Amino acid sequence: MVCLIRHLSVNSGSKARLLVSSTRPLWEPVDSFLHCPHFSHSTHHPVYSFPRKWIRSKAMRLNDVDDIQPGSSSSSPNITRRPRVSPLEATSNSFGLQEFRGSKVQILNNSGERLEFFDELKQRFLSFKKHKYLEELEHFQTLKEAQSPKFMVIACADSRVCPSTILGFRPGEAFMIRNVANLVPPLENGPSETNAALEFAVRTLEVENILIIGHSCCGGIQTLMSMQDNGDSSFIKSWVNNGKVAKLRTEAAANHLSFDQQCRLCEKESINRSLMNLLTYPWVKERVRKELLFVHGGYYDFLNCTFEKWTLDFKGSSVVDERGKFLIKDGELWG
Repeated sequence: MVCLIRHLSVNSGSKARLLVSSTRPLWEPVDSFLHCPHFSHSTHHPVYSFPRKWIRSKAMRLNDVDDIQPGSSSSSPNITRRPRVSPLEATSNSFGLQEFRGSKVQILNNSGERLEFFDELKQRFLSFKKHKYLEELEHFQTLKEAQSPKFMVIACADSRVCPSTILGFRPGEAFMIRNVANLVPPLENGPSETNAALEFAVRTLEVENILIIGHSCCGGIQTLMSMQDNGDSSFIKSWVNNGKVAKLRTEAAANHLSFDQQCRLCEKESINRSLMNLLTYPWVKERVRKELLFVHGGYYDFLNCTFEKWTLDFKGSSVVDERGKFLIKDGELWG
């Protein structure tokens, strides 16, 4: 933005006060100041000596500049700036102070050690662009127009379980939602991010398959299995309570087993209950009945790197109540 000269004494060389105009474009010529009657009579006025490099690429705010005083030459004025609060002074948390230096985001921990978290991600992205995006440019250009995935994947938010990595989904192949313990709440439990994504995938994208992926050592299932009916609640406990039926069924069938063994059984039973919960949504059930949509369960055991897959047998299953009959077909073990 161009600074307007409020007062400039030609003979005395006194300092010039600058005000910021937010109404003039950055690239407006300095010569336009001479339209002011005060300057129109002179062609050797000091304003001609103001170098264009003074016009900054970013807005010059009032609290940035206090005064401009003449220096040894008109092209080298002394600019006095008011102090500004830096992000370093403004932001802190339990991890230390956050600093913003150039394009890097760094964390300064209490010992003074600098950790650069994004350098590795940058290299991975550049590698992706070179070896995936540019080599499959036609595929990615197609995705600019629209998406038409064949799968919806509902997986756990656990960082060790990445469906695109373990199953090799390419961009555009799977519409994905991840939550704690890969749960699908029944319709009666009301709105959630999961059933919002489910509705979009089924009714708008018209996916042909829904795959719910559970996994070994699931912290969400461990929380579910250890919950007591004592009124103690948290966001996590309130959410995993959507799997309460799976917990009760597991405890009833395997109360003689250890806690770890019960958790492993519940990890799979919760997938089956979520498959049944899918059928509480009329627009899911109708498409499954017409065989336009198939719902599958998957279990990733990252301790042994195996994957189990099965499909809900809709014709042989019943979702009348939580004790409804559940049959599967096309079960496979990979690995």
